[in-house]
Amino acid sequence: MPKVPEEKDGSETETLKLKPIDSFPHLATITTTKPNNCSSLKNHFPMKRTVRPFFVLLFFLVTVVTLTSRAIVRRSMLSIELETRLQKLDPPSPSLPLLNATLLHHAAIEIGEEKFKQEIQQLLDGNIGGHARHRTFVSWRRFIHHDRSVPGGAGSNLPATIRSPLFYRYWLDFRKVLHDWSRKRRFQPGIMSELTRLIKVPIDEHSKKVTTFGDKRYSSCAVVGNSGILLNREYGSLIDSHEIVIRLNNARVDHFENKVGKKTSLSFVNSHILHLCARRAECFCHPYGDHVPIVMYICQAVHFLDYTVCNASHKVPLLVTDPRFDMLCARIVKYYSLKRFVEETGKGLEQWGSEHDGALFHYSSGMQAVMLALGICDKVSIFGFGKSPSAKHHYHTNQKAELHLHDYEAEYAFYRDLVNGHKPIPFVSEKFKIPPVVMYQ
Repeated sequence: MPKVPEEKDGSETETLKLKPIDSFPHLATITTTKPNNCSSLKNHFPMKRTVRPFFVLLFFLVTVVTLTSRAIVRRSMLSIELETRLQKLDPPSPSLPLLNATLLHHAAIEIGEEKFKQEIQQLLDGNIGGHARHRTFVSWRRFIHHDRSVPGGAGSNLPATIRSPLFYRYWLDFRKVLHDWSRKRRFQPGIMSELTRLIKVPIDEHSKKVTTFGDKRYSSCAVVGNSGILLNREYGSLIDSHEIVIRLNNARVDHFENKVGKKTSLSFVNSHILHLCARRAECFCHPYGDHVPIVMYICQAVHFLDYTVCNASHKVPLLVTDPRFDMLCARIVKYYSLKRFVEETGKGLEQWGSEHDGALFHYSSGMQAVMLALGICDKVSIFGFGKSPSAKHHYHTNQKAELHLHDYEAEYAFYRDLVNGHKPIPFVSEKFKIPPVVMYQ
């Protein structure tokens, strides 16, 4: 029987082992006795040979039905217990419809979690095995090499730690940051209430803004996506009227000001973007000016190498999203993706992983930027999320197709529930009040 993961308290997963159903007992061979044997009870109730197979078959059917019924009852009791525990984690309000406990259960399963943990441990141990990680490491070492000796000179054959004294210090910093980050990597539904402290306060302190209360949010935020549908509208002035404008992955604004505005308060990127930035002086590459803070989420643990170097020279806050926040976003998107998969294909949940490459499945930068805005803003406006057959994929590039590791349609369903305002959002604690959301298309 398969192992069924069971949620205990929202922060860890326990594997419940089901006992295997007992195999059918061998049927005893029934022998005939002599008619003159008075001690045999069968002589008092004679049975013809033609009738005996019927009773054997009847006994076999009764056994099968009994064992099958026991298995069904056992699974039913397990399902009821699982739903009860899931609801105890964060019981829904009586005024809101119940979320699907089965989808919650499957969305909480991290398919690639063990592999990711192994990768982190290998990096902490100094093992840079693997082509992608080795390539990142070599590139990183090249661009932080401060001893610009002449190629082929006396020092060119020395180890990097000797040629560049800062190399070893960066390496120690990298291991510390990665270790601290990995220790916090767990599911915590209440993390949304901590985003003002984790994100807003450091940004305000840098900009010398007076912060009276740590939990005070920005009055309004605009999250500007990169969809080509923005070329069909002129939202520039409306976007710039928000207190905070969040842009994604270094999308250009020059020559698109009337469409997407020109104000940028926060640049939200994935760590692949920072890896490219790390090759430039002071790790600066986004087009919004060196006064704009950067918030990013980690796609690969090895990208902390880039973060370590860039953070040492960055003029403005360079913040990494909390891993508890990352895991919350991952579960929400997977819930909506599972729901869409079942409704549209009619297939079983166990087939979702193979069709969506479950180990690589990931939320988009836009989705997490929206989640970030929900935590730090009193009102949230969403621009440039969606697609149209007549529109480009990105308003500022010629990219034609979507990334396979994202399920954009599932994310659009999530945005619609946010706009609706009366539907529960999976895995988010009820103690957190989701602000009003408006979506412009």
